[in-house]
Amino acid sequence: MRAWQVSKLGDPREALRLVELPKPIPAAGEVLIRVEAAALNFLDILLCQGKYQEKPPLPFTPGAEISGTIEAVGDGVSLKEGERVLATPPLPKGGFAEWVSVPESHVYPIPDSLTWNEAAAMFITYQTAYYALHRCAKIRPGEVLLVHAGAGGVGSAAIQLGLAAGARVIATAGGPEKVRLCKQLGAETAIDYRAEDFVQVVKDRTDGRGADVIFDPVGGDVFDRSRKCIAFEGRLLVIGFAGGRIADAPTNHALVKNYSIVGVHWGLFRRRMPDQVAATHRKLMNLYEQGAIRPLIYKNFSFEELPEALHLLADRKTWGKLVVNP
Repeated sequence: MRAWQVSKLGDPREALRLVELPKPIPAAGEVLIRVEAAALNFLDILLCQGKYQEKPPLPFTPGAEISGTIEAVGDGVSLKEGERVLATPPLPKGGFAEWVSVPESHVYPIPDSLTWNEAAAMFITYQTAYYALHRCAKIRPGEVLLVHAGAGGVGSAAIQLGLAAGARVIATAGGPEKVRLCKQLGAETAIDYRAEDFVQVVKDRTDGRGADVIFDPVGGDVFDRSRKCIAFEGRLLVIGFAGGRIADAPTNHALVKNYSIVGVHWGLFRRRMPDQVAATHRKLMNLYEQGAIRPLIYKNFSFEELPEALHLLADRKTWGKLVVNP
């Protein structure tokens, strides 16, 4: 079978090689999946560069999210051959391959209505956003939710899930095209942070009160500015640091304005409470079938285009999620 391997560390176009490998055989507790689609994530870029916290020995295959059909099962598995699933293959045998064997605990059934590309693109982003909004922020109907980087994968998921929870959603994005996407997703206000001061716009839209929940996957200056438009008893969710700088959080400011700074580490939650993640998956599938959520996909690429697709993702010239099809 064909698979992409990182044979040396570096940027994806230098690190990745398309190779022929034996087709996997599922061990006990595993299922063999024929991969129909694989989603790209920033962690794949960091893995190629050797900058991710997990550093598998060379060579290895990246790829954290896939969708496909179960082709064979190992001993002790309850899933059946022929089932449509999404999965998160653990390293060093990731999902950028035509087939992959995955532990059953990392595999989730999907409905027939969910396309392969959408299935591959939705697990990490929607799980993260759902965990952040519902478990960490305990968002309530009628609250104002400010979503930064609203045209990105996790930001677009947060907009949709905020609306599904009954929140008023304000989003920020960089440039007119991404602003339009946020509005199409349902944000009542979308702000081009390159042209406007989002702090003032949020205050104007909330009569000076500010946002009850702020969803921040950017960090740095965005986090600093967000503290200026957080509402009384608001919750500022720390999702990540796409902006590159980890901001300081002055506790005196949190005290004076009476708000909470809440860390969101979905990966740790998943390891500690896998049953809760499975329950959330079922809720997300219901929301999809109700038409409340739908992954925002920038483009699906051919399998051979994977290094170039990761290069585009690294340059932050895309929106939503990128998918490759083996």
